[in-house]
Amino acid sequence: EMDEDKAKSRRRSYIKLNILSLFFTAVSFISVTLAWFAYSGLVTTQTEVNVKAWFIEFNNKGNAVSNDIVISLSDIYPGMDIVSETIDIKNSGDSDAMINYKIKSVRILDEEYDVTDGVVIQDRLSHEFPFHINMSLSDHFANAHDGKGNFTVSVSWPLDSATDVEDTDWGTKAYEFQKAEADKYAKDKNYQVRNAIEVKISLEAVQYVGEGDTPDYNYLLGGIKLYDVVNNQPCSQISNTCLKTYIIDKNNKLSDSSVTLLPDLYGTYVSSTYSNYDTMYNSLTNGWTVAHRKLEVKDILDITSTDVVSTMVVSDKISSQLVGYLGRDGRIDGLLNNVIKYDAHIRFKNQSFAYFSTSNCYWLNDSYNTDKQFALVKVDDMFSRIYAENKTSTCKIVPVIEVSKAKFSGEESSS
Repeated sequence: EMDEDKAKSRRRSYIKLNILSLFFTAVSFISVTLAWFAYSGLVTTQTEVNVKAWFIEFNNKGNAVSNDIVISLSDIYPGMDIVSETIDIKNSGDSDAMINYKIKSVRILDEEYDVTDGVVIQDRLSHEFPFHINMSLSDHFANAHDGKGNFTVSVSWPLDSATDVEDTDWGTKAYEFQKAEADKYAKDKNYQVRNAIEVKISLEAVQYVGEGDTPDYNYLLGGIKLYDVVNNQPCSQISNTCLKTYIIDKNNKLSDSSVTLLPDLYGTYVSSTYSNYDTMYNSLTNGWTVAHRKLEVKDILDITSTDVVSTMVVSDKISSQLVGYLGRDGRIDGLLNNVIKYDAHIRFKNQSFAYFSTSNCYWLNDSYNTDKQFALVKVDDMFSRIYAENKTSTCKIVPVIEVSKAKFSGEESSS
């Protein structure tokens, strides 16, 4: 065992020496992104043409940057601290804006990767290499005059993630690549030496048109709705049937006909061991006429995984690592299989997802094994976790409700 540990140490040292350079390439720096466009409207009895200001700023640590972002690292290696960069987004213009990002190209060593499908390439960068590149946009909508958001990119490489052979292979490949690049430069001083990894990302801001698959700003993530679950209608004063709820759709769109709501976890709900879960759930929802279902791990992970710096799988058997991008089908199931395999739990920040923070444990509708069930609980002031709870323990039960948005016609979303 001692020899094996020494061998691992040598491999990691070897990899660290054969550094991978990572650059997110940009076209240029500019002070601000500024544009003007005209629109026509009837403001008097005659048609007049007005001009609206379009003023979206992308800002990194106090420095304004272009929509093609520059992020550079000197090196990455197994066991490195998570490195991240955040671009703050501010809409100071007169029009609401839609914000998005697009991966324009990816090259790792000599291989160019297909970026046609944004879901596939993000999944590959997040999960298919021993190093992980993750990105996340806090909000796709920025309202006029004061709309804010941020775009974050993180890079990590867990020290011990059960991929020692893969780590060594990539270290060797990186060394060979860099040696080949150095040889080319030695033969031709005009040759531009390439970095081992190059990813180009573009942030995009366009005018919010308010149709189709654009975000529905009345149903933004975390917004508050009061809803009567017995009478199946909005309500105005919290009671036994009028519940305070939070919107937990990550990106509700205008084309969506319904909204998903999570009742406030500090409300009064029933408790039970898992053996009585179904019975107590049915008792709790007896008389409810609104559509409802049991809270699942997926409900929480879809949202908390957007924190690409702090939401992590934590285990004593392997190094902690970021949950990362979960937009590809089957990725959540694979993640939970690993959580079970390594006796791990999933940790996320309370401050970022306050509506999932609760000092009471809550059952989740996902099995861990014959003796344990996934559950949710607040660990301390900083973190909550999704973990394996003994089925003989007593935890609370909360349903998730699905409401037609037509029920809220004419009502503005609380925040």
